[in-house]
Amino acid sequence: MAGFERVTAWADLLDDINVFPVADGDTGRNLVVSLSPLRQAAQGRERITRELLLSARGNSGNIAARFFSGLLLAESVRDLAGAVRQGRDRARQAVNDPKQGTMLTVFDALTEAVEEGPATFDGPWRERVLKRLEGAVLSTPELLPKLKTAGVVDAGALGIFIFLEGFFSVLAGDGDGFRPVTEIFKGFLTVSPDFSEEGETGCCVDTVLRVEDETADALRGLSSVGESVVVLREGKYLKVHLHARDGQKARGDLAAFGKVVRWSADDLGAQVRSFRRRPFEQAIHIMTDAAGSISRETTAGLGVTLLDSYITVGERSLPETHFAPEELYAAMRRGVRVFTAQASLFERHEHYRSVLDRFPRVLYLCVGSVYTGNYEVAMEWKRINDHEDRFTIVDSTAASGRLGLLSLATARLAHDASDAGAVIRFAREGVTRCQEYVFLDKLRYLAAGGRLSKSGAFFGDMLRMKPVISPLAEGARKVGGVRNRKEQLKFAIEKLTAAPVQNGRAMIMIEYTDNLEWVTQKVQPEIGRRWPEAEIILQPMSLTSGAHMGPGTWAVAFLPECI
Repeated sequence: MAGFERVTAWADLLDDINVFPVADGDTGRNLVVSLSPLRQAAQGRERITRELLLSARGNSGNIAARFFSGLLLAESVRDLAGAVRQGRDRARQAVNDPKQGTMLTVFDALTEAVEEGPATFDGPWRERVLKRLEGAVLSTPELLPKLKTAGVVDAGALGIFIFLEGFFSVLAGDGDGFRPVTEIFKGFLTVSPDFSEEGETGCCVDTVLRVEDETADALRGLSSVGESVVVLREGKYLKVHLHARDGQKARGDLAAFGKVVRWSADDLGAQVRSFRRRPFEQAIHIMTDAAGSISRETTAGLGVTLLDSYITVGERSLPETHFAPEELYAAMRRGVRVFTAQASLFERHEHYRSVLDRFPRVLYLCVGSVYTGNYEVAMEWKRINDHEDRFTIVDSTAASGRLGLLSLATARLAHDASDAGAVIRFAREGVTRCQEYVFLDKLRYLAAGGRLSKSGAFFGDMLRMKPVISPLAEGARKVGGVRNRKEQLKFAIEKLTAAPVQNGRAMIMIEYTDNLEWVTQKVQPEIGRRWPEAEIILQPMSLTSGAHMGPGTWAVAFLPECI
């Protein structure tokens, strides 16, 4: 769990330096999604191994998942060396064309390190092992010309190092004594401005096949379907990752090997084009909670750090910005149990360390303290660790769209401003000026989460009353009730009309859950017609809010007289 949570805190950096095999900027994201089952240690080895197979994404995620399927064979620390070797061998066998200079090089170094001499698992032993792993990561630019041209270490190799440093530190009884990643690998964490990726086309495929024929010839045949092929085998199932020129053709070719039971394909060209780096200098870096309705896609170009909560649907748990909204809302409509949880104290602390190690000053726009304990946790960490006063924490008193809109406006200002103090003042003033109204479709989802009595939800739904709530400093407050969507829209128009959005430039955010079609066809055009000078932003509602308020919910947030 410690290893996984460290990776989540450094995932943005891994994305920023991800140039091999393709500069598509998704290694951090893929490792977080792929290794998320490791957070559910209580489910047992067999269940976690199966979930690793199903969750694995991308080249790095699939290789890492195969390594951990071997590591999980260890019954105790006495079995660690054998399990590491087993994991290393499984990872290498999964790759059609293994390359040195990737995480495979780190797995080789780990195997050698844990097999040298008696394993004492104390501080000196840990430092010896980590020093070997550090050297393996630093060797990657010399082993892969593309990395050397870009001036970075391999993102997957670094991700595994970050994981293993957390793993071995906790194993040795010291879960808080990490060296700054930015110091260990100084000079190898920024892509050279001279580096450019050649045009890529096709798609990145992740699929699960149920197969009957497991012969070596059949498995070798998969290499003809595409490039960067990684194959994980578990019983009658094969997890296949590859890059293909034609996704539909690849699906047909793969179906010849077995029944396709899970399929995803990302546009590789689009990923390469949107590969994000942070070439600009900011007076202050912005961090906020993903509980605000602001997506990773929206914040990517502004370099904002998002701190996730966790969404659990049935037995599957993921950081909220990595969960598919359509999967969440479909499950809620089926009555599947859904709940949310904050990241652990350890994970939140690692996020603070990560941003303070990478940026000279950080402004954390925190979800309202009445909703979570994030503000108190951050302030306590700052008291103990931030002796230079580089970490500014603002209690936004907000959640969902109100927090998202405030964060977006502040991040835009930070992108261009040279005065960190001006950015902080703008954020503090925005807290009092930003408003939001949330329109619920069904009360029963609030009842399922314990935020409303079940009898109240029953009678409210029976009477077709749809409450309107507003997230305020003292908590979410009911500010009205309507009977249908038409009245919801009328209520929103009345509130916008009463607010000072008529003078100067305003930002209006419209949030949706599983009702995008209605929002884009009815709500967005009407608001756009009435306020043509305002900037209207369409965003999915944060899944933390959506999980509490349910499908059919939508909201409007606005920041009047925004600069």
